Amino acid sequence: MVPIKPMKKTKNSVKEGAKNSNNKPSSSKATTSTNNEGVNNDQPSSPKSSTSTSASSNLKAYGKFDFIPGEKVIAEENFSQDAIGDFPSKWNTNGSGELVTIEGHEGKWLKFGPESIIYPEFVTNLPENFTVEFMLASTQPFSYYSTAFNFFFAPLPNPIKNYIQWKKYGAGRKNGVALALQPEAAGGNTLGQKWINTYDETGAEIIKNQADFPDFNHENKNIVKVSIWRQKQRLRVYVNETKIWDIPRAFSASDTYNFLGFRTDGYNNDNDAYFLSNLRVAVGAPDSRHKFLDLGKYSTTGIKFDVNSDKIKGESYGTLKDFATVMTENPDVKVRIVGHTDSDGDDASNMILSKKRAEAVKVALNNEFGIDNSRMETEGKGESLPAEPNTSAEGKANNRRVEFIKL
Repeated sequence: MVPIKPMKKTKNSVKEGAKNSNNKPSSSKATTSTNNEGVNNDQPSSPKSSTSTSASSNLKAYGKFDFIPGEKVIAEENFSQDAIGDFPSKWNTNGSGELVTIEGHEGKWLKFGPESIIYPEFVTNLPENFTVEFMLASTQPFSYYSTAFNFFFAPLPNPIKNYIQWKKYGAGRKNGVALALQPEAAGGNTLGQKWINTYDETGAEIIKNQADFPDFNHENKNIVKVSIWRQKQRLRVYVNETKIWDIPRAFSASDTYNFLGFRTDGYNNDNDAYFLSNLRVAVGAPDSRHKFLDLGKYSTTGIKFDVNSDKIKGESYGTLKDFATVMTENPDVKVRIVGHTDSDGDDASNMILSKKRAEAVKVALNNEFGIDNSRMETEGKGESLPAEPNTSAEGKANNRRVEFIKL
């Protein structure tokens, strides 16, 4: 077991002991990205990656991953506007938290204090189709007797007053959906635990389930990607490439959900802690078939790349598979794949990067799904055709996209 390193505060940085044990350490140093990756900075830059690598290595592990992000990004939080050591300015809490860095991982992470509900004040609209993604880390080791990491969705009449109902022994959880992950199950054995609870209009529990699972554990998977997908009443939850919940009647059909919160209930050891980074909320149900075949153009932010690289992230598998199915079922259709970036960085570099990323998508569609190369051509537009102004994190996220144009 690798011991936790003590937290070191300096004027400019905070180092934490939440070491990444999911992958071998990278030989490259973690440095802050400044080009096209406002939120996707959880991996080191890979400027020399090739399209052959892009199309094969990361995607293979995600062969059963069917998550497709919502159509429009409405919230993107990487804490870039906040200083290390501070509580983030756009969030609220009844407890404590601070921004830190984690050794070997870029960007800032929100460290959760004990017995704290922390929530983003800027997430106020969660319609019947939405997705939520975030990175979650725990310290290593982590006690079985410490809190789980709780996250929940609720329809609250007045969020700033009512969110306290969701503390550990709170009341009034009407039509809420609560989930929790803990990286240490009873007896260890590289297992974590997962919980789900749902509540009806009276606050009574409808669904209650708890189980051990291996995909988030402090032994070797203590830094993970969590993806949540609501489609009307249906809820799917993924940890990295694994679907851990698929509940057909989790959400109320009639209530409007307007609150997303995260909660801790106390740590058994002073060194135990959870960390959250790279929150992304998107709304709308993607409709690749209608938009591509009938309207002639389908645009998606669901194909994601490593920082400053054309290497496709494995979590893009569901989006790629969805479009590949449309192409397979319509064998006479041809497509132009167009890469776009945000405005960070210089124009020339963005143009080159967008071309490489479009080519990487073509390679992936051919290698992984058998779409013939003769049916695909590629083009890069760089930052020249923004979908939205590049004046916010959300605007930049919606500009980092791949377009499929029917020929």
